[in-house]
Amino acid sequence: MTNFLGMRETEKTALFIDGANLYKAARALGFDMDYKSLLAKARSSSQLIRAYYYTAIQEDKEQDYSPLRPLVDWLDYNGYTMVTKMAREFTDATGKKRFKGSTDIELAVDMVNLAERLDHIILFSGNGDFKRAIDVIQSKGVRVSVVSTIKSQPPMASDELRRQADRFFDLADLEKEIGRTGAPPRKPRQNQSDDYDDEYENDFDDEFEDVE
Repeated sequence: MTNFLGMRETEKTALFIDGANLYKAARALGFDMDYKSLLAKARSSSQLIRAYYYTAIQEDKEQDYSPLRPLVDWLDYNGYTMVTKMAREFTDATGKKRFKGSTDIELAVDMVNLAERLDHIILFSGNGDFKRAIDVIQSKGVRVSVVSTIKSQPPMASDELRRQADRFFDLADLEKEIGRTGAPPRKPRQNQSDDYDDEYENDFDDEFEDVE
């Protein structure tokens, strides 16, 4: 039986989310991700083993605060396995403080290592650098689905990644299922609750560069 994102109820499945890449894709399409709904649908449609979320965290030494921390904490408390590392601070040619960081290596290694215990991997990223990792995983008999978008301007999913995947799902077609639309801009909450905010990422992304 085929369900959400091509999942099958009998298959051991894992989600691998490239946080910065998925955020940029959703923002380009004009909506925010509903991570609670994503996890619930994955659990009801498959034998979900893990849902991993990868991101580099900006820690501002002057403010002692990361604008990404509220989402990271919410996901960590609500069923996601977080893989994070510190972003490097640098000053660009205009003298503006910026940050660089990438968890691509961690994501690729984890996918390959876990593949032998899975039937289906779903990668939320359009980064073509994952093509080789997907090839290795498929050689182990594991299906790999990719979620990103080619309906944004510019498209967020590389052609070679789409060709390598067993199936490609355009994020634009999933808005009604895993998108939060119409949410008013709100500041991050300091306390945990049943909901979360990720509007802070507008500020974070202006200061953050994900290394491609």
